[in-house]
Amino acid sequence: MPKDSSIKHVLIIGSGPIVIGQACEFDYAGSQASRSLRDEGITVTLINSNPATIMTDPVTADHVYLLPLEKKSIIKILQDHPDIDCVLPTMGGQTALNLAIDCDKAGIWNKFNIRMIGVDIDAIETAENREKFKALMEKLGVGVCIGDTASSFLEGKEIAQEIGFPLVIRPSYTLGGSGGGFVERAEDFEKALVTGLQSSPTHEVLIEQSITGWKEYELEVLRDSIGNMVVICSIENFDPMGIHTGDSITVAPAMTLPDTVYQELRNQAIKMMNGIGNFAGGCNVQFSVSPDNKTIIGIEINPRVSRSSALASKATGYPIAKVAAKLAIGYNLDEIPNSITGNTSAFFEPAIDYVIVKIPRWNFDKFKGSDKKLGLSMKSVGEVMGIGRNFQEALQKACQSLEIKRNGLGADGKELRDQEKILYSLANASWDRLFHIYDAFKLGISFRTIHDLTKIDKWFLKQIEELILLEGEIEKHTLENIPKDLMETAKKKGYSDRQIAHLLRCLESEVFNKRYKEMGIKRVYKLVDTCAAEFEAKTPYFYSTFGEENESIPSDRKKVVVLGSGPNRVGQGIEFDYSCVHGVLAAKECGYETIMINCNPETVSTDFDISDKLYFEPVFWEHIYEIILLENPVGVIVQLGGQTALKLAEKLDKLGIPILGTSYEALDLAEDRGRFSTLLKDNNVPYPEFGTIHSTDEALELCKTIGFPLLVRPSYVLGGQGMKIVINEKELEEHVVEVLRDIPNNEILLDHFLENAIEAEADAICDGENVYIIGIMQHIEPAGIHSGDSYAVLPPYNLGDFVMRQIESYTEKIALALRTVGLINIQFAIKNDKVYVIEANPRASRTVPFICKAYQEPYVNYAVKVMLGEKKVTDFVFNPTKKGYAIKEPVFSFHKFPNVNKELGPEMKSTGEAIYFIDDLMDDYFLKIYSERNLYLSR
Repeated sequence: MPKDSSIKHVLIIGSGPIVIGQACEFDYAGSQASRSLRDEGITVTLINSNPATIMTDPVTADHVYLLPLEKKSIIKILQDHPDIDCVLPTMGGQTALNLAIDCDKAGIWNKFNIRMIGVDIDAIETAENREKFKALMEKLGVGVCIGDTASSFLEGKEIAQEIGFPLVIRPSYTLGGSGGGFVERAEDFEKALVTGLQSSPTHEVLIEQSITGWKEYELEVLRDSIGNMVVICSIENFDPMGIHTGDSITVAPAMTLPDTVYQELRNQAIKMMNGIGNFAGGCNVQFSVSPDNKTIIGIEINPRVSRSSALASKATGYPIAKVAAKLAIGYNLDEIPNSITGNTSAFFEPAIDYVIVKIPRWNFDKFKGSDKKLGLSMKSVGEVMGIGRNFQEALQKACQSLEIKRNGLGADGKELRDQEKILYSLANASWDRLFHIYDAFKLGISFRTIHDLTKIDKWFLKQIEELILLEGEIEKHTLENIPKDLMETAKKKGYSDRQIAHLLRCLESEVFNKRYKEMGIKRVYKLVDTCAAEFEAKTPYFYSTFGEENESIPSDRKKVVVLGSGPNRVGQGIEFDYSCVHGVLAAKECGYETIMINCNPETVSTDFDISDKLYFEPVFWEHIYEIILLENPVGVIVQLGGQTALKLAEKLDKLGIPILGTSYEALDLAEDRGRFSTLLKDNNVPYPEFGTIHSTDEALELCKTIGFPLLVRPSYVLGGQGMKIVINEKELEEHVVEVLRDIPNNEILLDHFLENAIEAEADAICDGENVYIIGIMQHIEPAGIHSGDSYAVLPPYNLGDFVMRQIESYTEKIALALRTVGLINIQFAIKNDKVYVIEANPRASRTVPFICKAYQEPYVNYAVKVMLGEKKVTDFVFNPTKKGYAIKEPVFSFHKFPNVNKELGPEMKSTGEAIYFIDDLMDDYFLKIYSERNLYLSR
């Protein structure tokens, strides 16, 4: 059936701010769906409150509404656009689905004659209501756990008594497993039950037998309106049941399933999809399989694009959200072309001849006192994906992508050697259990003990054990006498040059020269083509490996490499991916071939049709360098990818690889707190009294001169890592010791902290000669709370002309003194009408997307054209839309860490942000947050 020609205008509901459990995978889904619908000539209106995303950019939709995701916003949009005829709620996660259901119950869709496409309410209701889901599975003959639904405390206790312990509690209609958990002992049950009932918006929980330790699998499935189905990808959880899938290491395709069991999972997934309702679109189905592969249990079904859909799309190259959007408007699978091959249809199931490993990224360091044990409630803030020809290579590449100061899985001198701690970690999974499995093998703990404690499938454990044996062979040699075949084996198993250098007791550069230049062991690049090379691929989406044939043939066009921002984390989120995407688009406009390097499967930057070439690789020196050697670009853009890209600038500079835009020298000067303060002094720019120290003795001496309170700030960090306000010598010594332990040999700046100061910040574009300030924001909270955790108002709400002139003057002075070419962000503290400069970052900042959305101007596009030398600041006609005020609202995920206090200070803790517009300062929203400005200030 061709598309429904009656559909002219579709409303897409987004997912709102980034929170733990719902991250930028839905920015990817919404953006892809919007482009897919517009390709069909359909008008797209989009609602989302998140200013940091590509999804809310004019390049994505015809009309973008940056409004709170609530019923009155939907009513406003439908009144503004009476020609909207359909709503697509499946691209915005649980937030979008819940809002769509609320609107349905309130009769809004009926009133405005709006049809819901891509899903039906009954399917959502069946999937989300634990009791209905369980009843349907029993009717369909799909295995389920023994259990029942409780809507009261009394019912819950009765069910628990019948089932016995251990058991599991799963609240209905929650996101990322919130409120759920395992209960091992009767004495812990009542507290867990109350938490579950309170977490569920319908105050219902499913209480069922625990199958912790069983194997867990997911299938990503698409179905059209006449019942055709394709299984896009099978995903196996490395971690057994008991850990939320968002916190599990996952592998695609499934590695340890007998084919008979896999076929049965397929059959049951199809049965489950048919059973929940007749809708067209994407679906994620989760199963548990007993360790002996004899019993299958259906865990849940999500009739929408899910977190795993983004992973499955990037793993296979099959654009799930794009195809799901076309299915929603009536197309059948066989009528939609495969975007990668161009000559097969979307009804062709992907086949992959490589292995994918996804590892989540956590930020427990930002939530002091949090329970680090992983369970049913998701706690990770992002994820990375590694692609390799075998599991070991993909695993090592994923570890290299995490940016946790590891060079892969082990072989870096950071092994844990405490047997007791290792055994505890194996039995109580946390973010580092994978590394401790390696440590356990290295220490000689038996295979049986490791398996008994982790319940991880023996095949995966055997793969890690093999790495330990290989390392033993490598360590027998030196760099001079290591055989070529052994070096090649190590590289094929994913070992980085740094790891090999550690094993051979030499330098990384020496290993590179030996294997690359002398031995000729170089990376080759393979296409992600959806069809295991059965058909020719039209889309250049590559991963590296070691072997014979290189499928990435460099063109003779002038090229630009854009370094991506790696995994999401607190302090570096989706706003940097926004800047990277705009960097690619701007360079394309200037006639460059664009090359994106990134390892984050959730983002728009890793869509195969954004850049001219996508290398899905770790943003890790060795991988980047070999791509640059192959492609020979005119330069590399490091300003857009946050700290991830910036920290690679030094090596690029040393090797003479051109950095486009601001020079490495200027980037480094701004990061070096001491040198930067000297620059301010030379330019007569005020700054808080400061000094730099490298030890506790120096700190205790310096504090006598500067005086307390002091702001302790390490150099070269993002998101306020390690920053703290201290008020006496004891606190100072304790914190300096802590910083030097976490960041050895770092230079630390001690600033006199300006108490009760106002904080403001400015973003600007500079071409080395001219400066244009794109926005000045005033924080509502006082100085001392990280800018990423503060409410910021654009333009400022009560800074007088005298203060504003100082901010403008110092912004221009600093941008020119740093010889900035591109973007710069400067932060200020204001006390007694005197403006002090706190820091400057000559790169894309967290606030740039917010200003772009508020003023409706493409500032990143302009800045990149300046970086490329194609334009001067004076070539642009700036015409910002200024009406009322825009407020950047920080969004926190403290609900995931109930034991963590909510105090705020110099170290950033928010996971996302929303934008809120007001006409004047008497708005109730502004008055409320202004009255609470001191509420959470801490040290």
